[in-house]
Amino acid sequence: MTDLNSESRFIPDTLVKPWRTAVFSWPTLLFVVAVVLFIVNSFASPYFLSPWSLSDATFNFTEKALIALAMALLIISGEIDLSVASIIALASTMMGLALQFGVGTPGLVLIGIVTGIICGIFNGFLVTKLGLPSIVVTIGTMSFFRGISFIVLGDQAFKGYPPSFSFFGQGYIWWVVSFEFVLFLLCAFAYYLLLHRTNFGRHVFAIGNNPVAARFSGIRVERVKFILFCLTGLMSGVAAVLLTSRLASTRPSIALGWELDAVTMVVLGGVSILGGAGTIQGVVIAAFIMGLVTFGLGLLNIPGIVMSIFIGALLIFVIALPIVFRKVKERRA
Repeated sequence: MTDLNSESRFIPDTLVKPWRTAVFSWPTLLFVVAVVLFIVNSFASPYFLSPWSLSDATFNFTEKALIALAMALLIISGEIDLSVASIIALASTMMGLALQFGVGTPGLVLIGIVTGIICGIFNGFLVTKLGLPSIVVTIGTMSFFRGISFIVLGDQAFKGYPPSFSFFGQGYIWWVVSFEFVLFLLCAFAYYLLLHRTNFGRHVFAIGNNPVAARFSGIRVERVKFILFCLTGLMSGVAAVLLTSRLASTRPSIALGWELDAVTMVVLGGVSILGGAGTIQGVVIAAFIMGLVTFGLGLLNIPGIVMSIFIGALLIFVIALPIVFRKVKERRA
């Protein structure tokens, strides 16, 4: 009879995934797509490989991608915020109003960010405290926030922002590396750590998979979701500062339709629309893909409406793809 105690056994302290799983993971496939798009764009336009053209390409997605980082966590938790673009409009409007009273650059930045946070708090309160569905709440606040901007501005625009304010949306840290792009990379790293290296991130995944079980395990579900809505509002406020600085003006129609782009980045990045799964790495690569596609089409003088059709079709395709695969597997079984 074999003595089990005399045999040395190796018990791993982590679950190591097979190399095939890593190679054929969704972020890896997205990276391949991004490389292919880069090569195609380089052949499609002689201007694409210019360092300044590549720098301009980053402006096509950094502001939206900043929102997508926070949106990813919110969707993983099982919620969604469709008011992000309207929060940008309201935050920009508040900055424009402050400008009329002579507020300087630091005050303008603070007002834009605080406005975004307040909007996030408002959304979070309605969802977590009153128990209203997030999709219904944010559809309502989407109209509410932008409606305030239209009431304040009408068909006019606020202009005359100070030269120092333009750095946030037009400035460069070094050569062709813009401030916006560096800020995006820093935020992406911060959100990666938050989601994949902290207990808070584990709580987000647990809530998205089963909020009832998460609550019984001691996770404060409502508190976590409230924080996520605040983060989404914060990133919308930051995006408002960058976009207003880049355009040097405030209009009520600013960032119109950006909520679709942000959700597309998140879902394309591999985040389950039903919650409980996703990675920041995938969202970052998806943001680059969106930037390459829109900038490449722009260099080819493709109309903006065609880009909107493409983004809408891409969103439908990415959401439908796993459902189709699952039904095919069920039929084969």
